[in-house]
Amino acid sequence: MDAPQEGLFVRPGLVLPEAELSHTALRSGGPGGQNVNKVSSGILLRFDLEGSASLTPAQKERLRSKLGARLTKAGELLVKAVEHREQGRNLAAARERLAALLAGALHMLPPRRATRPTRGSVRRRISDKRQRSERKRERGGGWD
Repeated sequence: MDAPQEGLFVRPGLVLPEAELSHTALRSGGPGGQNVNKVSSGILLRFDLEGSASLTPAQKERLRSKLGARLTKAGELLVKAVEHREQGRNLAAARERLAALLAGALHMLPPRRATRPTRGSVRRRISDKRQRSERKRERGGGWD
């Protein structure tokens, strides 16, 4: 069995190495009472999309198009987590959010296969159109 790879698991076949991720601590405005004023428990997680060696050019282009509004001018994706009192839990939450964001943006739906309507549905549609037309025709007149 393979040894687990170090890094952030995004989806099968894609694990971001730790070297491509960086985080900084920041003051959190969330729960914590007076402690929030002196302890940096929040986390700002950075992923350099442009400098990533683990993504193919096609994946980078897809991420740029899907997450373009979230990217900095330098091509970094930022995820901020301040919802917990502990720095470790905020780091875990930020990593989880980044993985979900990347996996969602890289997910591709299968191409739509064209289908034809069934004979019964065509028959019902034509029948309804006929009834509607008949109803409107019976209303008419009286404009002279």
